[in-house]
Amino acid sequence: MKAFGRLLDVQNRLRKECPWDRKQTFESLRPNTIEEVFELADALMAQDRKEIRIELGDVMEHVVFYAMLGEECGAFDMADVCNKEAEKLMFRHPFIDWTGWEGDPKAKAVGSKSTDNSDKPTTAADVEMTWEQIKQKEKDGNKTVLGGVPRSLPSLIKAYRIQDKARNVGFDWKDKSDVWAKVREEMGELEDELRKEDKERSTEELGDFLFSVINAARLYHLNPDNALEKTNRKFIRRFNYVEQKAKEQGRELKDLTLGEMDELWNEAKRKEPKK
Repeated sequence: MKAFGRLLDVQNRLRKECPWDRKQTFESLRPNTIEEVFELADALMAQDRKEIRIELGDVMEHVVFYAMLGEECGAFDMADVCNKEAEKLMFRHPFIDWTGWEGDPKAKAVGSKSTDNSDKPTTAADVEMTWEQIKQKEKDGNKTVLGGVPRSLPSLIKAYRIQDKARNVGFDWKDKSDVWAKVREEMGELEDELRKEDKERSTEELGDFLFSVINAARLYHLNPDNALEKTNRKFIRRFNYVEQKAKEQGRELKDLTLGEMDELWNEAKRKEPKK
């Protein structure tokens, strides 16, 4: 708490004394926040704990800054942000006994002890389903199950979240192995449109095929975004090796034949640590 208070004090002083901080608004900070979150995502993928610590601090600084802006316009402050989140978490975990807990009295009221142990979730999947059902109860009549998926999410992550939210209300395959028939079906439809050279229809079918592959990944508890990012990094690592070897030979990549590039590519694969 002392460390968090120190951060608040530092940010407050910056807002008053730093020309850059003084001119910032909710809108102007948004691009920087997005960049910081992606930098944190990079550190998480690399499992670089030192960088994770640094990037978490950068993201937290933005949260503090937004709370400060909210306080300036009389909308909310950091305490409101923290208390609201605590209340939401307690409300969405009714199977936890919050009675008599030392948390905020206002927050304690929203949590309740479950009187029927049979309703208590026993797995992480159960908790996710309970969470989604409670979220639906919180919404007004105009909100939908998929309405909470941010429009600005990257398409791959958005597809996963859409499918996951649908699953939490019971819309899912009964047997996960059945998804492969759908994947094969979508691939066949994509191949048909590609043969016809219909770009618009091919694009639509490509989307359907990718959506089905993401669905399969979800059913087998694989994160497709993480998987693709690992492959991206692997490709970059191997391609950089090919490029470096070409330079060592005094040649440009465009001067290598495809066979020569394949040979160097396979050499890069062989040099990678065995897992």
